[in-house]
Amino acid sequence: MEAVYWGLLVFGALYAIITFIFGEVLSHAFDAFVGDGHLSFLQPTALVSGLTTLGAIGILLTRYTAFQSASIMLIAIAGAILVSVMMYFFYIRPMEQGENSVGFSIQDLTGKVGEVNVPIPAAGFGEVTVRIGAGVTNQIAASFDKEDIPSGTTIVVIEVKEDTLYVSPLTEELLRPGH
Repeated sequence: MEAVYWGLLVFGALYAIITFIFGEVLSHAFDAFVGDGHLSFLQPTALVSGLTTLGAIGILLTRYTAFQSASIMLIAIAGAILVSVMMYFFYIRPMEQGENSVGFSIQDLTGKVGEVNVPIPAAGFGEVTVRIGAGVTNQIAASFDKEDIPSGTTIVVIEVKEDTLYVSPLTEELLRPGH
C-alpha cells in the first residue's frame, strides 16, 4: 500500500512541475476534456492537491503509526478531501473571481476623466491619458469646444468619433449634478 501512496506523492510533485512550465496548455486541455465552467470545483489543481495529500498522509501514517491500513486510508482520504476543498475555496475560487482584463472598447472612454499629455490646439490633435479599468491608455484627442487645451489640464471625454476622443476641460460647471 505504501507504493500506492508514494506513486500519488510523486505524481503530484511531477504534476506541479509540469503545470508550472505548461500550465496554460494543460488548463485548456482540461477545459476541452471536461468542459469549461460546468464543474468548476473539479479543477485539476484541487484534484491533484488532494491526491498528493492522500499520498503524503498515507506515507506518514504507514511509517510512523501503528494504525491498520484501512484506518490509514480513511484518514488519508479525509485529509485529501479537506485539502482539496481548502485549495478550491481559498486559492482557486478567489483567483477566478480576481481576474482583470486590460481589454476595452474605445467607446468605453466616453465620460471618463483624463489628463492632457500633448497640448490640444483648437483645430488639431493632441494626446490624453485616460484611466480605464486597472490601467491607463494614451489616445489621440481633439478639442470638443474648438479651444486650445494646454498640457496638464484635466479633461473629460465628451464623445468618440473615428478613433479620436473629443474632450473638454473639466470645470466646476461640468461637475455640477444634471450637467
